[in-house]
Amino acid sequence: MSTGADAGAMAPCAAALARKLTSEEVEVEGRAVLVRVDFNVPVADGKVTDANRIEAAMPTLRSLIGRGARVVLMSHRGRPGGVVDPRFTMAPVARSLGVLLGQHVGLAPDCVGAEVRGLVDALEPGAVLLLENLRYHAGETANDLVFAAQLAELADIYISDAFGVAHRAHASVVGVASIVPAAAAGLLLRREVEQLSCALVDPPKPFVLILGGAKVSDKVELIGNVLQIVDRIVIGGAMANAFLAAQGRPIGASLAPADAIEEAGRLLVEAAAADVEVVLPDDLVAAPAIDRSAAAHVVYDVADDEMALDIGPASRARFAAVLVNARTVVWNGPMGVFETEAFAGGTAAVAAAVASLGPGAFTVIGGGDTAAAAAMFSIVDKVSHVSTGGGASLDLLSGVVLPGVDALTNRDSHGVED
Repeated sequence: MSTGADAGAMAPCAAALARKLTSEEVEVEGRAVLVRVDFNVPVADGKVTDANRIEAAMPTLRSLIGRGARVVLMSHRGRPGGVVDPRFTMAPVARSLGVLLGQHVGLAPDCVGAEVRGLVDALEPGAVLLLENLRYHAGETANDLVFAAQLAELADIYISDAFGVAHRAHASVVGVASIVPAAAAGLLLRREVEQLSCALVDPPKPFVLILGGAKVSDKVELIGNVLQIVDRIVIGGAMANAFLAAQGRPIGASLAPADAIEEAGRLLVEAAAADVEVVLPDDLVAAPAIDRSAAAHVVYDVADDEMALDIGPASRARFAAVLVNARTVVWNGPMGVFETEAFAGGTAAVAAAVASLGPGAFTVIGGGDTAAAAAMFSIVDKVSHVSTGGGASLDLLSGVVLPGVDALTNRDSHGVED
């Protein structure tokens, strides 16, 4: 597996993207441009409660509007399971997007079909239409080529700007790109790949990788890909349970399947062989269940009828001390169930420690729950990069060329030369 450890090399996904057509290299004036965005945002009472993913797409959208494109946006929201479910309509997103752009954003009644085709044909240059939820159709997640062809019929040009789903081989991500005459990378997709790839090629040292979240299996490839370039790996959250169990620590009823414990033991051996320090929590915040936060208390050995739900005060201080001199930090996964106040202290402490490194360090937060935590603890503007994609950032840092990048049009085949 490629590690990107050699100075002057390019990380696999960045190298692949460098060969692909960009949104700035295609002529868009007066043309229907189908843009895959990631507007999978939370909604409450009919209003978007966190517009960060919408705001992240603004550079690409403003560029297209300013260049006279007829902009057609497509996204999923939630998991409606291939059926129309009003709870997951894109209507609140259209309203929020209209406010951000300062112009009307139409909402199509569907994402394919004759009525949608008519709305696209009627678009004036600079106008924006948002299609209804892609996942109302089962063909989206199945990468059904018939569904992809129906989407492709709406476009003269396809632009991928949804990094958050670039690791998914879905119809709107891969299928459409294989059909349209030109499929290009948007500004957000390019920025995400370039920023995250910086951690894989000659990163400033010391390099500390912080991992949390639930599953060891989600992080195995990432750990294997960076063992030759990272100095320390700090592990908290539910995945720390498997590593503690592998060391013989009592973890009570904490989540740690047998295969995860075996995998954690193997990774500890590999890390030691690579002279990489693995930093695990000493004390933990335990309770009988997540909804029993009033019973939360600090322990070193978790009782059989309790589970670890956060790292403890001593571990928070230890983790912060490990980060003091770091010059590259990649953080993916919270330290506990941070949505509950009693179990938020560990994630808050790590967030503060990462933010305190300031502009002298390259600090990356890898999307998903970690990005939500960064927003909760107000450190988004104090780190180098907050990714819009959790799974996509994991795959990229694992050395994978994302399907959504691989599917784009090569620059040389479109007559664009370096």
